[in-house]
Amino acid sequence: MEALSWLWEAKIQHSELTRAALTFSLIIIAISWCIWVRKKQVHKLPPGPPGLPIVGNIPFIDPELHKYFAKLTTKYGPIFKLKLGSKLLIVLGSPELAAVVMKELDSTFANRAPTVAGMTVGYNGSDMVFVDYGPHLRNVRALCVREILSKSALDSFSALRQQEVRRCVRSLYAKVHTPVNIRDEMFLIMLNVITNMMWGGTFNDEEKIEIGLEFRKRAEKVLDYLGRTNISDFLPVLARFDLQGVERRLKELISWLDPFFESMIDKRMKLDQEIKLNGDQDGKENKVKDFLQVFQQLQDQGESKVPFTFTNLKALFMNLVVGGTDTAGGAVEWAMAELIKEPKIMKRALEELDNVVGKNNIVEESHIPNLPYLGAIIKETYRLHPGVPLLVSRCPSSTCNVGGYVIPKGAQVLMNAWAIQRDPKYWDNPLEFKPERFLQTTSKFDFIGTDFRYIPFGSGRRRCIGVPLVERIVPYALASFLHSFEWRMPEGVEVDLSEKFGIVLKTSTPLTAIPLPRLPDPNLYAKKEY
Repeated sequence: MEALSWLWEAKIQHSELTRAALTFSLIIIAISWCIWVRKKQVHKLPPGPPGLPIVGNIPFIDPELHKYFAKLTTKYGPIFKLKLGSKLLIVLGSPELAAVVMKELDSTFANRAPTVAGMTVGYNGSDMVFVDYGPHLRNVRALCVREILSKSALDSFSALRQQEVRRCVRSLYAKVHTPVNIRDEMFLIMLNVITNMMWGGTFNDEEKIEIGLEFRKRAEKVLDYLGRTNISDFLPVLARFDLQGVERRLKELISWLDPFFESMIDKRMKLDQEIKLNGDQDGKENKVKDFLQVFQQLQDQGESKVPFTFTNLKALFMNLVVGGTDTAGGAVEWAMAELIKEPKIMKRALEELDNVVGKNNIVEESHIPNLPYLGAIIKETYRLHPGVPLLVSRCPSSTCNVGGYVIPKGAQVLMNAWAIQRDPKYWDNPLEFKPERFLQTTSKFDFIGTDFRYIPFGSGRRRCIGVPLVERIVPYALASFLHSFEWRMPEGVEVDLSEKFGIVLKTSTPLTAIPLPRLPDPNLYAKKEY
């Protein structure tokens, strides 16, 4: 009996031990499963459309990327992925997620995703737009801001902006009653302003027009190739073959632009050397310091904090001259197109100009702060037609979490500013051109990206460096065009507001309109100075 009793107790103990072991195992399994699920949730990639082996989603991409991405946002949400060959593309389509990338995790997302076109145009990472973030970029940006884009520097170039805008007004007055291409006129203004700021006045009027038009042809082609989907970026194994010819054609374009920059540098250096040797007997010296003079001073002084080479200088010229001429000029073209399309808005803008400037006067930069409706028109233009609709891509330096999804290190991240600024969730009647919305709101919508519903120039440490110049030249040029002339479309021609996608968003058809004199005194059109 005692033996049976012991055996029974032993079985009970074993059963309890078994139950305890089993319970403990189940607890461990449950904890492990929870950890695995949580880890999977934290590390899961955003959703996205299915693709094909090897090439991924490349065959299904619509060339109108901003609209294509907007459709995918509607289907997959404000963050989605595309597999493009061996590369992962993440697209963000909400201000909340844009704020995470450009504010909360700004330092992590400060790098660029290198492309063949970007590296070619940027002289293999010697520029400001396509280079990764680091000490060199910080120093160059600081140098540009201090020497050519600070308030005092821009104030010193006010006479230059006046000269170029007045030259354009005189040119338009000589063409009244005939169609003129607004984009061409603005391109020449921007080219002359930026080149003078960069290396001083070295062209006469005939040279400006001749060289400007030739420069524009090549600049537009550069921007076109920068905005193309290039198979070499997504399947690096094919990059050596340059199947689409992007690298080859860009190098051909740069083979003209590069000597152009070098000739300007050489011409300016010879001029400065002549002034040093003989004195400024003929008034050749530029009283306002341009960027090339700053560069020369740095070279002469052996400035160590800013290691800046001739290659860096040419790359900077490429960024500012090629990028700046088209984006600012495009904004004036879009604004003019919208105003001609909307006579009531045009009428209100003209009433404001007449009240502030007067019909017996010409527009001055000092008038601009007193033209709030004009400012609202420009903001509305950039809302509907942001110059760079997808901004410039960012690339995280480490794997991180955005919106509950993982974005791996090295992924290419785009923010669809075009879609964010047209989202009915954040904007009433978003497709309507309505400048009043910027007068009625208490929110501060500015060009530096403080409100992520409105990011035409990006935000954070990689936002567009040229915003201060845009804030000066765009309203001044637009106000001068509107105040000086009435604008009509050629008979039988309608305003075309359709878009041509690229790294810079343009009108599909360049705006060609007819200027008619609006000011009572013809002498005002000949006026060169205040």
